Amino acid sequence: MSKMSDQVYRIESISQLHGLMGLGKPKHPLISIIDTTEIEVTENEVGARIVYDFYMIAMKDKSCGVEYGRNSFDFNEGVMTFSAPGQVYKPTRGIEKGEINGWMLFVHPDLIRNTGLGSQMHDYTFFDYDVFEALHLSEEEEQTVNNSVLNIQHEYEQRIDNHSQRVIVSNLELLLNYCLRFYERQFNTRSNQSSGVVVQFEKALHQYFDQELNLEQGLPSIQHFADIAHLSQHYFSDLIKKETGRSTKDHINDFVVERAKNLLLSSDNSVSEIAYDLGFNYPHYFTRLFKSRTGHTPVEFRNLN
Repeated sequence: MSKMSDQVYRIESISQLHGLMGLGKPKHPLISIIDTTEIEVTENEVGARIVYDFYMIAMKDKSCGVEYGRNSFDFNEGVMTFSAPGQVYKPTRGIEKGEINGWMLFVHPDLIRNTGLGSQMHDYTFFDYDVFEALHLSEEEEQTVNNSVLNIQHEYEQRIDNHSQRVIVSNLELLLNYCLRFYERQFNTRSNQSSGVVVQFEKALHQYFDQELNLEQGLPSIQHFADIAHLSQHYFSDLIKKETGRSTKDHINDFVVERAKNLLLSSDNSVSEIAYDLGFNYPHYFTRLFKSRTGHTPVEFRNLN
């Protein structure tokens, strides 16, 4: 057989996923837990790019030679990774059956559509973290996670009835809430590192305006500062919120407003000129932000002071 090309292969159903992995018919059409010892990657499949239309949660014990976005899995025991539908995977080496210990949980979005969990998935921002921002678990935490996964598997392997979806989704939500708790613990145990990122962010925010990047690029984006810290945007935002109690956007907006106050009181430039100088494309956006932060329009602030 010729080697698979570099084209992208999209996997849209759990049945299609099982077929790709050479597994039997799935027990449930919208969710599956796969034992990674059953996974095999042939040399013919190395380099192929595959897009899964599922949420994926995985626990693996070693490097499995898979690129995830721009990075590669390469972890020790008790490490979890997450990805949302649409993520690109690319095997970078062959894998023999039994080589990797762990599991992979695949959830089709249709399982949680029109459920409370479905409307809350955006709260679980770790689905958009980069792979090097994985969740590192203690032995006790790992056991808790594994028990939740076993409960999910036990439920969907039973005869599906009118209660199956509710029970499965409830257990899935419990699993995600545990992961949310464990990520918070991870932020806490890495407090020194996190504090360094906050200091770096504040310095970079000042430099952005001191170097007048706002005149060229407009208002600074969260992605700009995440790139400086070599973190994904979601991980960076969660870290800043955990360390300071305020969102990254709040930090940026407050900085812009304070800078605007200085410009309003130290120059005769019009509000529109100041708005453009700060990086706003439209002056009324500046006025709206300024009033929301100060209780006054820029003109009112200038007249009061």
